[in-house]
Amino acid sequence: MNRLRIALPPLHTLTLNSELTFARLDRRNHLIESGRSSLQHLCEGFDKQSVEAFLHPLDSLLADIELAPLSASHTKAAAVLAAQGLVLGDTEQVHIACSARQLDGRVQIGWLPKADLRRLMELLNPRHFSLHGLFPAPYALPVPAAGHVSVCLVDEHWLLRYSAASATVQPRLAEDLDEPLTRGLEPAWPGEGDSCLSGASPGWSLHGGMASVARSKGNRVGALACCALAVGVWVAGLNLYAAREAEQGQQLKARMTQRVQQAFPQLPIILNPLQQARQQVAALTGAKEAGTVAGFNGLMVHAAQALPFLIGSVQSLTFSEGKLQVQLLADMPSPAGEGAWQVALAQAGLAVSRDERAWTISPLIEPPSDDGSVTQGRDDD
Repeated sequence: MNRLRIALPPLHTLTLNSELTFARLDRRNHLIESGRSSLQHLCEGFDKQSVEAFLHPLDSLLADIELAPLSASHTKAAAVLAAQGLVLGDTEQVHIACSARQLDGRVQIGWLPKADLRRLMELLNPRHFSLHGLFPAPYALPVPAAGHVSVCLVDEHWLLRYSAASATVQPRLAEDLDEPLTRGLEPAWPGEGDSCLSGASPGWSLHGGMASVARSKGNRVGALACCALAVGVWVAGLNLYAAREAEQGQQLKARMTQRVQQAFPQLPIILNPLQQARQQVAALTGAKEAGTVAGFNGLMVHAAQALPFLIGSVQSLTFSEGKLQVQLLADMPSPAGEGAWQVALAQAGLAVSRDERAWTISPLIEPPSDDGSVTQGRDDD
């Protein structure tokens, strides 16, 4: 499968029409085509090209650190932690990637602003380009032979590649290459153009950062969608519960209204059945208390309390027109004409009249006098 390699200009200037260096390689890494073009022209006539992109030296931020042997996940975490001391600015806005730990214990670290990654992702339209790698600029150089270092000068920056995984970018501070940068190795100067895009890809890539950004965005969208769905289900369930409770409340109110109408038919309209029922009960209770003496029950209670000697001697009771008539048995002896029972009935507001075998108890028409006398009918012994 053929590959397209491109050397990107500074990302803040990159557009679809920006001119850049490119090289097409076959599966054996042999050059097919090279030159200068733009992303707009490179995507014409091709569908889903496999692309490896190399950053401009200004965007190639590299460092190497020494780490103890760790697992892959712990190596990544340690590298990110170490890079936080090297990054200028908010580390939350920067994506950090690292290589695997080398035999000498060195780990290569690279970082790039997430905003630039997202913008590059948008420009490399997935319909025309399939990004297989995003590398710092020095990795475009060929891997040097033992004892050598590949060197190239691009836009006043020295690009040096020491091995398949190790490389660096340094600004040009002097006319000639500083000896400390070569680390005592023999510089190897590749040719122009395609030779600077023929290097073997390293074992790590900032392209993973792009995938992580996309996955993170997708995960956030999925999480928000799940939250929205959960809220929607909760609101729907709450509405169903509220509707059911409201329906049960209406049914309860209808039953209460029906029972209050049955208990108090004199009410013309019922708006608050519970309150109106309480009012009616209170009114009936007050009326009962006010008419205790005049009623049948009141007369019975006071007669029993004042006339205990009649117990067992009553033949019949008749209540008519507010009066209680007590018919005695034939063999019942007549009580004494005066006694405490008269005072008790008078204090209760009752009058009594009697004949030979009948006693009539009724409420007093006039209030009793101060001396406690009782209005009586004819008293026949």
